[in-house]
Amino acid sequence: MSAQRALRRTVGWIAAVAVIGTVALLLWGMARGRPQDLPWTPLDLGAPIGMFTGAKLAALGRDFPQCRAKLDAAGVRYTALPPRRDGAQCGYDDGVRFTAGGARQIGFRPSGLGIACPVAAALSVWEWQVVQPAAQRHFGSRVTAIDHFGSYSCRRIYGRDAGTWSEHATADAVDIAGFRLADGRRITVVGDWTGSGDKAAFLREVRDGACRLFATTLSPDYNAAHRDHLHLDQADRGAMGWRACR
Repeated sequence: MSAQRALRRTVGWIAAVAVIGTVALLLWGMARGRPQDLPWTPLDLGAPIGMFTGAKLAALGRDFPQCRAKLDAAGVRYTALPPRRDGAQCGYDDGVRFTAGGARQIGFRPSGLGIACPVAAALSVWEWQVVQPAAQRHFGSRVTAIDHFGSYSCRRIYGRDAGTWSEHATADAVDIAGFRLADGRRITVVGDWTGSGDKAAFLREVRDGACRLFATTLSPDYNAAHRDHLHLDQADRGAMGWRACR
């Protein structure tokens, strides 16, 4: 019996080593081929979206200089905004405003949108990896402008008098109302979300893509309060925090 136990123990060790070796090889291969799928690799805004891209983007909220460095490395042009404080719950220290030129091609209407740096980083990736490819597939044209309902607003969720403060209170959210194409066509959330045409398909595709980049993505599928916009925010819920996609 002792010999059989020793044999089983040896076989068990061999199997364990084989499993560990296989996992190590897989991780090594992923690191070489798709580093964006590993939690410990540095964020590259120009890389394809990976399993941990969204979490890495949200984590930029803890390090404004690092966030700015990521924008700089990706060729995003922006102006850093002065810190703002409106009471104990509202304001920001990491606000930026996109400026013309650089790697980004989409403008925002109204102009002058101020957003927290992690939102700017996620919007840049969204443009490159989601919005523009989807526009080319569905319309054969590129997006030149995004219509929005703003970012910073010192208020609680849904403007209530009590309860949780909105991510808008720290400029960590932006509400997207629609898109303008180079050929003059417009796509709006309120007018084009429903249906089976290219506009509805485009809106759902960019919503789904946003879910991979933002901590929270809310659309008309969520509730009536979002019937006319996509709410995108970078609430920092930690490295293993949950993500909302509706």
